[in-house]
Amino acid sequence: MQKIKILLVDDQRLIREGLKTLLELENDFKVVGEAKNGKDAVEQFRKLRPDVVLMDIRMPEMDGVQATQVIKMNYDSAKIIILTTFDEDEYVFEAIRAGAVGYLLKDVSSEEIASAVRIVSQGGALLQPNVTKKILKEFSTLEKPLLRSENIKLSEREKEIVSLVAMGLTNSEIAEKLFLSEGTVKNYISNIFSKLGAKNRASLIEIARKGGLID
Repeated sequence: MQKIKILLVDDQRLIREGLKTLLELENDFKVVGEAKNGKDAVEQFRKLRPDVVLMDIRMPEMDGVQATQVIKMNYDSAKIIILTTFDEDEYVFEAIRAGAVGYLLKDVSSEEIASAVRIVSQGGALLQPNVTKKILKEFSTLEKPLLRSENIKLSEREKEIVSLVAMGLTNSEIAEKLFLSEGTVKNYISNIFSKLGAKNRASLIEIARKGGLID
């Protein structure tokens, strides 16, 4: 029997170890790797190509939403389940927009997590009922036109920085690559946020993609 390969992403080692123990009690699961932050998750996904990723949201260096965005940009078939303690609207919407196909809270049972992994691995999607309500409510009031590239006025340097953000680079890495100070990069990104109306890096990438600034 071919086992479902799982990548665990959480900044708390104890949670990763507990999840691994629970998941590997299932005969059809194999935890192939662990990551302690989003940046590590992107690298581990590239190396391991797991069938399913269980991704936390709040993590250092790169959060789960941005990691999901970066992974999905490079591996469109990636199946990512957000597993978090947070059910605030902002996190839910950003995770789904980023490409997550599941959103569960950490207070669910091990049976529910196992079921979600199986459903997602077979191409399905799974959201907890309260999360589904939030999504439906949001879409019922959503009526925003897509941005067009001609309406987005960014300098060539700003476009370059947007592309590097989409690749998952941190401010310090962008600064090093472009031979700029980190403070200058922060100023550029702040201006880009303002121009595009982005709240964070995940929404910046989404807006830039819709506007044709990145592929």
